[in-house]
Amino acid sequence: MRRWPAEWEKHDATWIAWPHHEPDWPGKLAPISWVYAEIARVLHQHERVEILCHDASVRDNAERHLKAHGVTANVRLHVVPNDRVWLRDSSPVWVQNGGKLELVNWRFNAWAKYDNYERDAKVGQAVEKITKVKRSEPMRPDGQGRVVLEGGAIETDGAGTMLTTEECLLSQVQERNPGLDREGYEQLFREWLGIRETIWLGGGCVGDDTHGHVDDIARFVAPGVIVLAFEDDPADENHERSADNLRRLQLAGGDAGALKIVKLPFPRPVIMNGERLPASYANFYIANRTVIVPTFNDRNDRIALNTLAALMPDRDVIGVHAVDLVWGLGTLHCLTQQQPAG
Repeated sequence: MRRWPAEWEKHDATWIAWPHHEPDWPGKLAPISWVYAEIARVLHQHERVEILCHDASVRDNAERHLKAHGVTANVRLHVVPNDRVWLRDSSPVWVQNGGKLELVNWRFNAWAKYDNYERDAKVGQAVEKITKVKRSEPMRPDGQGRVVLEGGAIETDGAGTMLTTEECLLSQVQERNPGLDREGYEQLFREWLGIRETIWLGGGCVGDDTHGHVDDIARFVAPGVIVLAFEDDPADENHERSADNLRRLQLAGGDAGALKIVKLPFPRPVIMNGERLPASYANFYIANRTVIVPTFNDRNDRIALNTLAALMPDRDVIGVHAVDLVWGLGTLHCLTQQQPAG
């Protein structure tokens, strides 16, 4: 039976893709490479960092920035053509199956928003070739082709419970798997990820380009412990959404309080060119002995970092400046994909 490990379980590596697509950060691509080098600097101290580079010039750029940050070991660069860098969504999910690792490779369609995703759709094949790990492609229960899904849409505790959102998978505004209902998804999650219980939250956060990915709003940090991005201000668009998600989690926890729910604040709205961006502390990434957390030059940065440090005392909790990064409509969890220990 397959099991999808929790993010806090031991990793062999973290996978990222080096930034190169300027339209993702209009006018800000240059500083993004420095942010990536800083992410690699933190992670490579605790686990190997595997970096996909679009072409040789991108690889050379990555090498220069990594060297400047003192990252000269425990990192590997691979020339793999890609459209965007959000490996949480375009990369396969690593699961355990019969004592071995397996790549579960959903079909990627760029969140049903962009036309240029052909190279991202082949990232799974490249990861399979590099790692020599078997790759499987889940098919829809109704036989209507491969399942479209992204890693940012799902979150697990590693013990058979999963979080996702209705906005992402069930709403009419998305075009991932038309006709696939709640029961169909849960059947897929049982078969391919070993999920026994799926907790359906409502909507994601304001500004999310992915139609409500769960990794911007709710995350497991330990068995039975969930952090929920919660907006206290009733005038903010995120307030009603987060209040609804809190009610859903409280109901899922049952009268016995099987779930511990800890609130994370949102930063003040981050606006760029009149557009509200999906700035959320919940988009952190848990690595071996460390957690990297997006920060936004906001007074709530300290509250978020302290909250997560108290919940994960065995790890160093490190803030990474993400005001420029979130201009690309994603931050730290969106750009990483963990490879569990084999």
